[in-house]
Amino acid sequence: MLTACLSRRGIVTGVDLSPLAMGFCKKRGAHRLACASVLDLPFAGSTFDLIVSFDVLYEDSVPDDRRAIREFARVLREGGVLFLRLPAYDWLRGEHDRVINTARRYRLRQVVSMLRDNGLEVELASYANMFLFPFALIKRSLERVIRNPRPVSDLAFRVGPLNSLFERILAMEAALIPRFPLPFGLSVLAIARKDSRR
Repeated sequence: MLTACLSRRGIVTGVDLSPLAMGFCKKRGAHRLACASVLDLPFAGSTFDLIVSFDVLYEDSVPDDRRAIREFARVLREGGVLFLRLPAYDWLRGEHDRVINTARRYRLRQVVSMLRDNGLEVELASYANMFLFPFALIKRSLERVIRNPRPVSDLAFRVGPLNSLFERILAMEAALIPRFPLPFGLSVLAIARKDSRR
């Protein structure tokens, strides 16, 4: 769980719109939780040093992703950092997107523009999951040919022994991205800082 991982580095506050998700977080030991929308965060301005938003802003429960970025910028302290991950390429939509109610997927330049327009200085922007991209592309192409009346999320597939291989691939990418941002991938990653001059 992300909150457990981050809590080794400082005090963490988890936010989710779903009361059900709040329940899961409490069962996993998270205590500082807010049931709220990213469009209207219940925190004073300049509260946090770091905001991590992984795979949230693309959902149909977030009708205005730019407003969410404005909220992130509002609650970040001067010099605070936003770490953002979003799914890439709208043309890569598939069964998984139908199941989890994906409203939008992104290109790197869209994310960079959205961050800059809201007063955040982009320190790193890259695609991610590049080495797994061909496999996802094949799967999405097959889904278009063989339509499933009951779509299934990608998370439903158990890869078992391949997990360790995928972990090694992702670890290799993680080491590569800070030096050589990737030209394409399944996700968009961005790290942006709140400009102290604003």
